[in-house]
Amino acid sequence: MNELVLEAHNIVKSFESDDNSPALTVLNGTSLTIEKGSVTTVLGASGSGKSTLLHILGGLDEPDEGRITWKGDNIYTLDKEALALFRNQQLGFVFQFHHLLPEFTALENIMMPALIGHANQKQAENKAMRLLQHFGIEKRAKHRPTQLSGGEQQRVAMARALMNDPELILADEPTGNLDEANTKTILQHLFDLREKHDLSILLITHEKAIARRSDLIYELSHGKLASI
Repeated sequence: MNELVLEAHNIVKSFESDDNSPALTVLNGTSLTIEKGSVTTVLGASGSGKSTLLHILGGLDEPDEGRITWKGDNIYTLDKEALALFRNQQLGFVFQFHHLLPEFTALENIMMPALIGHANQKQAENKAMRLLQHFGIEKRAKHRPTQLSGGEQQRVAMARALMNDPELILADEPTGNLDEANTKTILQHLFDLREKHDLSILLITHEKAIARRSDLIYELSHGKLASI
């Protein structure tokens, strides 16, 4: 077996309802492993808990039960500051709706993780520009998100995810808002990352055609994961 970078151990997560009905259990004893250098996909229908799982794996939301380990260490034993540093330095996030900051340019959005980590501004700017070039959108560096197409916004989001040289990319339906041509482009970029940057990737999707390109596929149903 290759080195494991991230593991989920018997994760349970429920949400209280607003109408006094029983809590909704979204994840119920969910476990998975992500190997170094692999592309792992979690398939599931809308509302099955895929995004909730990604948020827990990425240290954005704490499980009710179970643990998430990064190279053997439980990330939820870290204090708030250390957990934020872990996310900033080890993980890169790509979401369906980009989550770019509207008041900043493409270049500034990409620089943000480095600046949050107190990197040198000029060095961060130079690296962000190289990432823009890598994704073929360097001419859009000074444009704000509203001036970019959906495909361009997603490439900016992917560049931002790479800014701090993470070991793991967590991608939540990264092509869900794109047309067929942009979907193919973004997926090609995503799968190329493993080869060019020696990354591990967790991909959340509801599309089986996308999942087939992965090394390992899990399906999330009724709160549990099964490899398929």
